[in-house]
Amino acid sequence: MSETEQAGEEAVGTETLPLDSWHRAKGGRMVEFAGYWMPIQYEGIMAEHLWTRENAGLFDVSHMGQLALSGDGAAGALEALVPGDISALKPGRMRYSLLLNEEGGILDDLMVTNEGDQLGIVVNGAVKWEDIGHLREYLPDDITLNHKDDHGLLALQGPKAVDALARLVPEAAGLVFMQYMRAAWNGHAIGISRSGYTGEDGFEISLPNEALAAFADALCAMDEVKPIGLGARDSLRLEAGLPLYGHDLDEEIDPIEGDLGFAISKRRREEGGFPGAARILGHLEGGAPRKRVGLLVDGKLPVREGAKLFDGSTEIGVVTSGGFAPSVGAPIAMGYVPRDHAVPGTAIAAEVRGKRVHCTVAAMPFIPHRYVRKQGG
Repeated sequence: MSETEQAGEEAVGTETLPLDSWHRAKGGRMVEFAGYWMPIQYEGIMAEHLWTRENAGLFDVSHMGQLALSGDGAAGALEALVPGDISALKPGRMRYSLLLNEEGGILDDLMVTNEGDQLGIVVNGAVKWEDIGHLREYLPDDITLNHKDDHGLLALQGPKAVDALARLVPEAAGLVFMQYMRAAWNGHAIGISRSGYTGEDGFEISLPNEALAAFADALCAMDEVKPIGLGARDSLRLEAGLPLYGHDLDEEIDPIEGDLGFAISKRRREEGGFPGAARILGHLEGGAPRKRVGLLVDGKLPVREGAKLFDGSTEIGVVTSGGFAPSVGAPIAMGYVPRDHAVPGTAIAAEVRGKRVHCTVAAMPFIPHRYVRKQGG
């Protein structure tokens, strides 16, 4: 199932986000996801997807876990659990990394930011409590880990995001992709990064819970900004070739199989010293037995998560995410296939409702990323 299909209409003990009443007042259709009531759509998934690609969409991602790591040697301590070069991360810069188990399987993917006086870590909402437990178990006792549950997180995404945010926080326009800054808005201390999960230019803004509604209102009062739900978030990230933890990544998959080798920095490739290094570095040198790939789907029938993949009569893999891609104008998917089937252009088939649907292995992303990597770009 996709992120949108996973979200159920009924859930017991489901928590509410700080902006719950705000979403309902805006007409958001609420569903359960990652233990929270969240808006799946407002006007419709297709319209919201295309709006974000052309204008600016505002997403509430306050279900994500926002953590702060501090203490002497915090970067080195975190490096023992992830394959990234955290010690070399300069203040105001951020890096994508992976929390690994002892076998090199992925416990979560996360963003690490050097905020100057601490490391900021954003983890997936569905596994944030497991992540917090893992970090507290394996980090040294003199490293302090704080869960910033008094803060929410908004994502403003799309080509007009920079113009909209600059009206509220002018200095944010000076950031480039994967940069971070602290700022103030209406007397509140906020954190802003130029990052996101749509493939578009955009920002993620961390604010105290009490400031979320006013900030969201200020953005949505602008003509180019609309609130966007989980449904479009899923289709946007799928077009961008971005994996979703618990679907495209899990504890059985290592970074090379997951096509995330870029997250293993040069120094860590040479030195190792992270969980599962022997397996991961072996796959990096000799190739992993399977690989996450993109799939272009013939026809109009969507291929969903769980669909089996075939080469002739031989089952070779499985789809981990799939659906209709509004900006592509066709169904797309991603999944795992053996290494010798991972070459773009390879023809395979997916089984959907007892029928075989022709697919072609494709390079990802399905549409170009539009991150701003230099000022004026």
